[in-house]
Amino acid sequence: MDLRQQRTRRNIVNAFLALRSEKPLEKITIRELAEKAPIHKATFYLHYHDIYELSESLEKEVIDDILSGLSDPAQLLTDTERFNEELYCLLMANESLLGILFSGSRSGMLAVRLESRLKAYIFSRHPNWDTLEINVVLTYLIQGAYCTYMQYRSQHPKEVLLMINTMAGAVLRMYTQKAEQDADPEPVQES
Repeated sequence: MDLRQQRTRRNIVNAFLALRSEKPLEKITIRELAEKAPIHKATFYLHYHDIYELSESLEKEVIDDILSGLSDPAQLLTDTERFNEELYCLLMANESLLGILFSGSRSGMLAVRLESRLKAYIFSRHPNWDTLEINVVLTYLIQGAYCTYMQYRSQHPKEVLLMINTMAGAVLRMYTQKAEQDADPEPVQES
């Protein structure tokens, strides 16, 4: 992408974020975005199909940026406490941008995007982990931790994170014990 295209894209993104911080996604028009950018409407369409594509593109970018800051996303299954601490810090560092992009009708998409990108990253490095059991455990850990944190974050965020870590550790211990039992079944006694 040349410098002019980069500048145009940056103008579109900045105008979108400014508008998005003021109103719901569904109320933003291409016309007002183009005026704020300032660009022609046709220029917008050279970059994006519609406002929703722009929003989804930015959502994916911010999630990918956050996840790139993790030392190893697979730690979600191997060192949950460290993973949660790192992710918490990264989410807090991007709190205002996340609040803009994932507000209103998009509020439920943050956990969905996190789960999708984390699984893609983990399974690209550990394809043998892509099993029903591990998918269920990952969904439970990601969605459960996210919903719990979002509901109680205004009270005592550090205590909430500690409780999430404790529960995640228990889930992983139970899963590990089950996996070990399934791999090494009890011998059948002959009569």
